[in-house]
Amino acid sequence: MLKPSAIKQLLAKKNLLAFSAGVDSSALFFILKENKIIFDIAIVNYGVRQQSKEENSYAKELAKKYNLKCHTLNATPIEKNFEYSARKIRYDFFEELIQKYNYENLITAHHLGDRFEWMLMQFCKGAGCAEISGMQESQIRENYTLLRPLLHLDKQELLRYLKKKNHKYFEDESNYDEGIKRNEFRHKYATPLLQKHLNGIKKSFEYIDADVESLLQESKITTIKEFAYFKPTKSIRATIFTIDKYLKSQNYMLSASERETLKSDKTAVVGRKFIINQIENFIFIAPFTHDEFTLDSRFKDECRVLKIEPKLRKYLAQNMEVFKDLKILLGDI
Repeated sequence: MLKPSAIKQLLAKKNLLAFSAGVDSSALFFILKENKIIFDIAIVNYGVRQQSKEENSYAKELAKKYNLKCHTLNATPIEKNFEYSARKIRYDFFEELIQKYNYENLITAHHLGDRFEWMLMQFCKGAGCAEISGMQESQIRENYTLLRPLLHLDKQELLRYLKKKNHKYFEDESNYDEGIKRNEFRHKYATPLLQKHLNGIKKSFEYIDADVESLLQESKITTIKEFAYFKPTKSIRATIFTIDKYLKSQNYMLSASERETLKSDKTAVVGRKFIINQIENFIFIAPFTHDEFTLDSRFKDECRVLKIEPKLRKYLAQNMEVFKDLKILLGDI
């Protein structure tokens, strides 16, 4: 059921599977085993469902049976913005494990339905090809590769696989709560359309991926520590696409309003985490510094000559190695 390209990326690599014991991740677990791919699993218990304890026990049972590591986390209670907060807790945990154990790939069980729901949500908010193409099978992050090898398969295909093989899985009741926007799109729109037009939707995503690749030429990004820069093309859409892709590698997703800001402003602070600045023929992306301190007058003068945005100067003052390279880049020395 896996594409040859996905198997090639996973074989002979150190892999971590984001596991939940639900339909998607359970199916992926056994599909990976069938393809002789070596991996460990990580599961998060958010403490909001009684069933979570059983899911954790099942994860540990599988790990013991197949001789692999099972990393578990009992998350602290989430008081607001559950979906956003849960995702942050989850990925912070995964990345901590990746750094500690040197995993090369993080594997998630996102499938065609997840991708289609995302596309519909973006389309209804206002989006172009880059946004509605949504999830990609392979995405390079800062120190690992995020792989989604099930994007070409629908959930019903995964369910049929589990039932045919008689593999155990759990159903998360919260997936049926239509008070959650994503679930509303899933049950009212995505699932009925997938049931009627599965092959056509699969083919459409193939076309969309090919169109995005040809329409939006990516710029090569160079990094110096946490500082990144690239030369933009004439297309503002391609520039924002490149910025968005880089920020995703840093685990930050641009909002619709931030995308609009980037279309018109040469300097923008996003999420109070990153500053994006255009100087001459370059786009610069750096961590946004909140520290309060007085800049050296000589340093400030150099920045003024180079037309460096004041909000970017604090980061450069704390990273003089980067500043030295930036001066060379801008032709100061």
